[in-house]
Amino acid sequence: MIFKPSRHAVAVAVLLLGGCSLAPVYHVPTVSIPTDAWKDNPWQVAKPADELPRGAWWQIYGDKSLDALEAKIEQDNPSLAAALARYEQATAYTNQLRAGFFPSVDGGAASSRNRQSDNRPLRGANQPDVYGANSVGISANYELDIWGRVRNLVAAGQATAQASAADFEGVKLSLHAQLADNYMALRGVEAQAKLLSDTVDAYASALTLTQNRHLGGIASGLDVARAETQLRTVRAQAADIAAQRAIYEHAIASLVGQPAMAFSLATAKRRLAVPDIPVGLPSALLQRRPDIAAAERRTAAANATIGVARAAYYPDFTIGSALGFQNTGGAGLLTAPNSFWTLGPALIFNIFDGGLRDAQLAQAKFALEQTGAEYRATVLAAFQQVEDDLSHLKYDREGELDQDAAVQSATKTLDLAFNRYREGAVNYLEVVTAQAAALAAESSALDLHTRQLRTSVDLVRTLGGGWTRKESVDSKLIASKD
Repeated sequence: MIFKPSRHAVAVAVLLLGGCSLAPVYHVPTVSIPTDAWKDNPWQVAKPADELPRGAWWQIYGDKSLDALEAKIEQDNPSLAAALARYEQATAYTNQLRAGFFPSVDGGAASSRNRQSDNRPLRGANQPDVYGANSVGISANYELDIWGRVRNLVAAGQATAQASAADFEGVKLSLHAQLADNYMALRGVEAQAKLLSDTVDAYASALTLTQNRHLGGIASGLDVARAETQLRTVRAQAADIAAQRAIYEHAIASLVGQPAMAFSLATAKRRLAVPDIPVGLPSALLQRRPDIAAAERRTAAANATIGVARAAYYPDFTIGSALGFQNTGGAGLLTAPNSFWTLGPALIFNIFDGGLRDAQLAQAKFALEQTGAEYRATVLAAFQQVEDDLSHLKYDREGELDQDAAVQSATKTLDLAFNRYREGAVNYLEVVTAQAAALAAESSALDLHTRQLRTSVDLVRTLGGGWTRKESVDSKLIASKD
C-alpha cells in the first residue's frame, strides 16, 4: 500500500512518538557487605570511582629499574596489545549496531538485452521479440524502532564495549602487577644469594681454621668433615638460588616483550623497603577494580538483551522508498517519462514460531541472572582478596620484627659457639648447629621481607590500582578522627 507523502509523514510521526523500550529498569545487583570499615583497618565508605586514573603506582617503591621496566609494558607486551585489539573489536561492533538508528540507502543500475518467449502468457501482438531493459535509481529503508529493539541492541553493545574496556584495564593492571611481583621475587632471591655468598666465605674461613687445627693435632678429622659438609651444602643452595633468579629474569623479559636470551637485569645495589600503606586508605579504591566494572557492565548488557527478546513479540515496522528511471532501451533514460518512485510502510509479524521467542526470552532472563550472580561473586572475591592481603601484611610485619630479633640471637649464639670451639671448649658439632640456626634465621627474615613486598604489590592489584599522596594524607586524618 502506498501513502501520499503528507499522510505518510503523519504516520511516521505517530509511530515515532509511540516508541518505547521493553527492557526492564536496570538496577546494579546488590551485595551485602559491611560499609563502615575493613576488619583490620578503618577505611572510608566506598564510592564508585572506576574512572579515576590509577597512575604509575609502582613508583611507591622508589626503584628506577622497576620504573623503566614497567614503562615497557604498554609499549611491547603482546598480551596487552591483544587486549586492546579485543576492545577495538567491541567498539567497532557497537558502531555496527548504532547504524540501525539510520536508514540504509542503496543505489544501483542495470542494463540488459532480453528475448521473450513466443508463448508468453498475455503477450501483446505488437510486443517485440527482443528488447532492452535499462534502470538506474536509489532505494532507502528505515526500521521504526517502536519497541526499542535497536536501542536495546545498541545499549547492550555499548555496555559490552565498556566491559571490554574494563577488561583491557584489568589486563594492564594484572601485567603491571605481575611484572612488579616477579621483580620483587627476583630481588628477594638476590638477597638470598648475597646471604649465601657471605655464608660461603664464612664457612670457607671456618673450614680453613678447622683444617689448620687438624694439622696441628687439635681438631679431629670429624670436625673437618663437618666443616666441609656445611660449605658444600651452602654452595649447592647458592646454585639453586642462581637458577631461581634466572627463571624470574626470563619471566620479566617476556613481560616487557623481549626474548629471554637477549635480556639481562643488573643486580640491585640496595634493599627495597616495604611501602607504608595508609591505615585509613579509602575503600573507594576497591570500586576501581576493572573486573568489578566489567562484571557490572555485562549485567547491564544482559538486562538490555531482555528488551531485544521482548521486542520480537511485536511487529516490525519499516518504511521503504525507491526513486529512479527505467526504459526498454534506447536513449533518453534520464527523462521525466521514464521516472518512477515508490514510498510506503511495511509491517511484518510472526504468527507461529514453535516457541522460539519464548525460549529466547527465557535465555535472556537466565543470562541476566547469571551475570548478576557473577557480579556479586566478583565483588565478594575482591573484598576477600583485600582482606587477605591486609592480614598478610599485618602479621608478616609482626613476624619480621620477631625474626629480626631471632637473627640477632642466632648470630650471637654462632659467635659464642665459634669462640668456644677456637678455645677448645666444644667440638665442631656445636658450631655446625649454630651455623645452621643462624643461616635459617637470616633466610627466614629475608623471606618475610620479600613476602611483604610481593603482598604489597598484590594489594595494589586487588584495590584496582595505586593511591595518591593526597589519599594517603586524607586517610590518615580519617583514621585519627576514628
